Amino acid sequence: MADDKTFRMALAVGLLIFMPIAVYRRVRSQATGETLDRRQEGLPILLTLRPIGIAMMLAVLAFVINPAWMAWSSVPLPAWIRWTGIGIGAIGGVLLTWTLSHLGENLTDTVVTRRKHTMITTGPYAWVRHPFYVSAALAIAANALATANWFIFVTGFLAFSLMVIRCRTEEEKLVERFDEEYRAYTRRTGRFVPRFSARRQ
Repeated sequence: MADDKTFRMALAVGLLIFMPIAVYRRVRSQATGETLDRRQEGLPILLTLRPIGIAMMLAVLAFVINPAWMAWSSVPLPAWIRWTGIGIGAIGGVLLTWTLSHLGENLTDTVVTRRKHTMITTGPYAWVRHPFYVSAALAIAANALATANWFIFVTGFLAFSLMVIRCRTEEEKLVERFDEEYRAYTRRTGRFVPRFSARRQ
């Protein structure tokens, strides 16, 4: 139980550092007052992604508040693996901050672009097309390892899998919006992992 308290504090510190940044960027992106049509994600994604993601986040918060609340789904993990999760979380938080600083008002929580949407190819976007999703994957892995909790892992894995599926629709919308400019961008960058071979050509 003492270990749980240690990791609970580490997660709480991470949340206190990175959550305000994410909330601030999200609020600023809403300044346009523009309504986005989330139905374009497709009904299956619309009905599943957010509830599963919320379930995962509530489980993480429950662990931070009182680890005993999540004891029913805990798994035995060595401390070094749990600390590895904290390290992964720090990397994910830095990547998220870097990503949001370049995304600016283009930030949305769906596949639809804003009316004044611009194509971002700087910062992490110079390397991968979806660094926001990469930071989400790192956060999911970090939370699951640090909490040593199978429920957080399963819900996180499902949420990320749905994001990957939704990503295809998002890229189709970006091709519709930016046409050959985006197609050329996809040829020199990876979706989630940098495409170093394309950079050498």
